[in-house]
Amino acid sequence: MERRFAVREQLTGVVRAALGAERRLADVTRLRGGSKKGVYRLLLDDGFTAIAYIWDAAENYWPGLQVDDHADPFSPASGLELFEAAHRRLDGAGVRVPRVYLADRSRELYPADIAVVEDVPGGTLETLLQRDPEAAAPVLARLAEALEVMRGQVGPGFGKVAWVDRGGVAAGRSCEQLVFERALVDLEEGAARDGRLAAARDRLEGVVRELAAGVRPRSAHALVHGELGPDHVLVDGAGRPMLIDIEGLMYFDVEWEHAFLRLRFHEHYQPLRWDGLDERRLSFYTLAMRLSLVAGPLRLIEGDFPGREFMRGIAEHNLQQALAFVEGEIRGSR
Repeated sequence: MERRFAVREQLTGVVRAALGAERRLADVTRLRGGSKKGVYRLLLDDGFTAIAYIWDAAENYWPGLQVDDHADPFSPASGLELFEAAHRRLDGAGVRVPRVYLADRSRELYPADIAVVEDVPGGTLETLLQRDPEAAAPVLARLAEALEVMRGQVGPGFGKVAWVDRGGVAAGRSCEQLVFERALVDLEEGAARDGRLAAARDRLEGVVRELAAGVRPRSAHALVHGELGPDHVLVDGAGRPMLIDIEGLMYFDVEWEHAFLRLRFHEHYQPLRWDGLDERRLSFYTLAMRLSLVAGPLRLIEGDFPGREFMRGIAEHNLQQALAFVEGEIRGSR
């Protein structure tokens, strides 16, 4: 696919509609890192900045992942509908998210779904943790408070917020069953792409099955972001954490959230820890997430995603962790 990204001339009308007819767009910068949508910083002639999200096939680097099945909690989390539903739910709960200036799916202002939202030039929590962990401590404390608020938002069932909040019932019997099935698919896809994973496939499948069998049923499910790494948290001028990339918001097991938090926050995870986690479920979900973070990046770099080495590094790290996980299970059984 030939990638054609947004240019200034295409976004002038969008800016007027979002920010006022008297505003003028001076410059547009496409930000790096997005794989499912385009993210652009809009600079106006008065120095004001905003962010544009564009959901367009030309901005989506995932090969073959254009499925729009919101009944499946793990279907691709991309689209203005998902963004609006997640924003409405989080904002209503008091969790900081970007202010929305415009959300448009008419295709009259731009030939794809588009949103213009608040820009937070202060940077990500990831950058702050690297630069000044002491200054990041109160932000982590506030993020823990936001996670507590989210745990208190219990849904009528599990699944994508956009689907469940309008009365939909998610596919699958339970969260753990969906994670189990996805883990087996990720293991198969990863093994097809890496010989080391293929060699350990039977052992890994055995551990996945054993861990899944030890998880007890659960009926209550809370709001989870799903990919809440420090790169998906911005820090505003008041030192408050602001969640971005929220399209994957679900009602799900909080252990799924914490499996990802532990993987991404590393030594900074402790302030975010919650004592009410089910350790068996957490262990199972952690291995499942490792397998997902092998198969997903390897699948992504089969296309023309520009950050190939970065994604290859993610896959390699999680492959090593998955293999170490299996070795630890084997040693523990002796």
